[in-house]
Amino acid sequence: MIPYLTKNIIYPLHERLMQRPTFGYLDELESSQWFSRDEVEQLQMHKLQALLQLANSYCQWHAGRINEAGLNLAEPISMHDLRRLPTMNKHDAIRHSDELVYRNVPGGAFKYNTGGSSGQPLTFYFGRWRQASDAAGRIRARRWWGVDVGDREVYLWGAPVELNKTDRIKQLRDRMMNQLVLNAFEMSPASMDDYIAAIQRYRPKCIYGYASSIVLLAAHARDRGHDLKLPSLKVVCTTGEALYPYQRELIEAVFGVPAANEFGSRDIGFTAHETPHGQMLLMSESIILEILGQDGQPVAPGEVGEAVMTGLCSQAQPFIRYRTGDMVKQTAEACQEGRGLHVLGEVMGRTTDFIVRADGTIMHALAVIYVVRAIDGVEEFKLIQHGVDKIEIQVVTNEHWVESSAVAIEKGIQARLGKNVKVELRLLDSIPVEASGKHRYVVSHVKLDEGLNVANNE
Repeated sequence: MIPYLTKNIIYPLHERLMQRPTFGYLDELESSQWFSRDEVEQLQMHKLQALLQLANSYCQWHAGRINEAGLNLAEPISMHDLRRLPTMNKHDAIRHSDELVYRNVPGGAFKYNTGGSSGQPLTFYFGRWRQASDAAGRIRARRWWGVDVGDREVYLWGAPVELNKTDRIKQLRDRMMNQLVLNAFEMSPASMDDYIAAIQRYRPKCIYGYASSIVLLAAHARDRGHDLKLPSLKVVCTTGEALYPYQRELIEAVFGVPAANEFGSRDIGFTAHETPHGQMLLMSESIILEILGQDGQPVAPGEVGEAVMTGLCSQAQPFIRYRTGDMVKQTAEACQEGRGLHVLGEVMGRTTDFIVRADGTIMHALAVIYVVRAIDGVEEFKLIQHGVDKIEIQVVTNEHWVESSAVAIEKGIQARLGKNVKVELRLLDSIPVEASGKHRYVVSHVKLDEGLNVANNE
C-alpha cells in the first residue's frame, strides 16, 4: 500500500470506524511532550482527578477505597492524595473484577487477557481511550526514529495455530497498514530462513517484536551469513522482555541500525519507549509511575523499586496504584532532547525462555502461556520443559476450576508441541519463587543449538 494513503486515509478512517480517538490523541501527545515537567505533572493531576471521579461513580471497589481514604474529589488532587489510597495488585483485580469494570463506558468495554508474565493470568477490560493511548504512543515513539504511519514495518509476533475468519480480516488489515507479520511461535531454522528472505524482499523501515525472538533471528542470520543491513531500515524495536547489552550488540551488528526497547504490559498498556539518546521515556500523559521500595515509599534516584502504575486512560477498568511486579531503577534524569516526559532508569523486566518442539522448532514461551492462561480456574501457573517430549505444568487453581480444565490444558499444549508430548499437571497450593526471588513462569531445560543460546540469556 502507498504510505501516503495509509497515513492520511486508511489508518485514520480505520480508527474513526473503530471509535478510537487515536489521531486526536496523537496530536495532543506531539504537543504535550514538549511541556515542562511541571506542566506535564499538572496534566497528570487533571487526568487523575477525572479518573478518580469516574472510578468513584462507576466502580464499586474503587469507590469503597476512595471513601475509606477520605479523598475529597471536589478539590484538586495531588500525588500526596493519590498515595493515601492503598496499592492494588493482580490478585485484587482478579477477585474484584465485577466491581471494577465500567461496562457502559463510552465506546464500550472489551475483554482481554494478560500475557501471564507473573504466572498469574488476568482477564480484564479495556476501552477505546486505552487503545488510542497505546497506538498514539507507539506512533509518536516511532517518529523519534524517523518512522511514520504507513511506513513498512515487520512484526515478529505471535500467531494462532489455525486462522479463523477474524484472523484473516486482521491479516488483510495488516497488509493495508503496511505491516508484515511473521510468526514468533514458529521459529525453526527453515522458518527463520523464510523470515530473513521475506524481510529482505519487504524492505521495512522498522522491525518490531519480542526481544528474545528478534535476538534468536539475529543469531540465526549471523550464523548463516545472511545480510540484514537494509538501506531502508531505521530501527529495530523490541518489546515484552528486558533487552540485555549483549543482545542489543548482536541486533545492532546484524541489522546495522540501533535497537530501541519499550516497556509495558497488557493490563496497563505501553508504558515507556526508548529514544535515540538511549533514554527510556514514560508515556507520562497516559500513566503515573511510582517506584516504591519494600516499605511502600518512593525510592531515591539510583535505587531499585517496584513499578506501581496508575493508568490515566484505563476508564473501562481503572488500574489505580497497580503493583506490576516489574522492578525499575529510579533516576532524576531529564530528557536530553528537552521533553518534559519522565525518564525511567534501568527496567529490570522478566525474561522469557524458549520452548523447543521435538522437530527442532523453537517457539516463544508465549505460545504455551497463551494456552494455560485462557483456561478458567487457573489462578497461577508455571511451565517446566524437562525434554522435547515432556512438560510439567504447575497450577494453583481457584473456584472456577473444573475437571475438564485439565483436559483442555493437555489438548492445548499438545496442539502446540505435538501429540506425543507428555503433559504432567501438578495442582499446588502455591508456586515457589526462584532462588533469585523472581517468578519464572516458563523454564526450559532443553538446550538450544550452540550459537543460538544468546537468545536464551546464556
